Amino acid sequence: MPARPTLDRLLRYVRVATAADDRSDAIPSTPGQLDLADLLADECRDLGLADVDRTPEGTLYATVPATAGCEAPAVALFAHVDTSPEYPGDGVKPQVIEGYAGGDIELPRGPDLVIRADEDPDLAGCVGHTLVTTDGTTLLGGDDKAGVAVIMTVAERLLDADVPHGPVKLCFTCDEEIGRGAKYVDLDRLECVCGYTLDGGGAGDIDVETFSADAATVVFTGVNIHPSIAKHRMVNAQRALGAFLASLPREGLAPETTAGRDGFVHPYSVGGGVERAEVGLILRDFETEKLGDYRRLVEELAEKATAAAPGSRCEVTFREQYRNMREGLVSEPRAVAFAERAMADAGLTPHLGVIRGGTDGSQLTAMGLPTPNLSTGQHNPHSPLEWVSVEEMETAVGVVSRVLESWGRGIV
Repeated sequence: MPARPTLDRLLRYVRVATAADDRSDAIPSTPGQLDLADLLADECRDLGLADVDRTPEGTLYATVPATAGCEAPAVALFAHVDTSPEYPGDGVKPQVIEGYAGGDIELPRGPDLVIRADEDPDLAGCVGHTLVTTDGTTLLGGDDKAGVAVIMTVAERLLDADVPHGPVKLCFTCDEEIGRGAKYVDLDRLECVCGYTLDGGGAGDIDVETFSADAATVVFTGVNIHPSIAKHRMVNAQRALGAFLASLPREGLAPETTAGRDGFVHPYSVGGGVERAEVGLILRDFETEKLGDYRRLVEELAEKATAAAPGSRCEVTFREQYRNMREGLVSEPRAVAFAERAMADAGLTPHLGVIRGGTDGSQLTAMGLPTPNLSTGQHNPHSPLEWVSVEEMETAVGVVSRVLESWGRGIV
């Protein structure tokens, strides 16, 4: 069987537990992210890359030196090593399906988990591909370890290829899934004209717009006392929490009832007890100003919910996560133009897409580095039904290589 470095790398990386933890104040939020960053640093050194450095925050830098005599500007490639905290990511046991024949895919250790062809239209375009799934008990982590594998394979091929390119800066980040991915990226250190995040699904997509995103935490406090003597003395914070959750609009403002360019307010975690109960929410919209409306809604509903537990109190805090990359990409139109050309040269029909989510590119673009997002073969992220097409990963390797050559030649 011929060597498939993208597959080999993916299988190696997904076995490292790197789920982020938004409840942690550590940097990065979980130690496994440092484990993968260190593994990648060793691989970068083994390839012979320059300037390999893993910072204390977990950001990993490395450089593919420019082709001799090429004066093209530096371009950065980004991917994140963490995985979503919304589903278990420890003990990943990837399943490799050679020559997918079509139809449903049953996951061996998830008896009720089936990747159904009639619910997942992307499968029809991947008949004959090598697919990688989970065993049904964890995430796969293709988001974004497929992107990491693509970048490492691109770096390896550039070292052996006789094509012009400027310096290619590799940058692997931590905690992207909890909105902290670009926080510790030093743009002065990269000195790039633009960047590309490798964090997209399927093949042929160039994501040029993302949600703007905030996070919210609502904490209800009450008074705990033994239930036997609780009359007129206990204040149950969970009753306020329940009332708050019940009051959140569902139709037209929840992810399960919205699509396209609709925004949403999404409660994703709850915890606590009688004395203290809290809920975490994410607020999303393509128009940044609407996040202010969502913030006010959350505050108003939290205040009203305290009436369900007389004597309770609430505290609402917000945190900016990332912003729509749309406006920032205008400053460097070649970033998207070169990606479109590369995809067309690879036999793909480029599709300028909109992400109902975000990437490090959202923050990087806001920081001044135009950074669109490119496909890497990921499907069904943040789910035990996650899968990756190896052929689409290999297509991504070719596309990124062509993008870098376009920058090297300076011709659209």
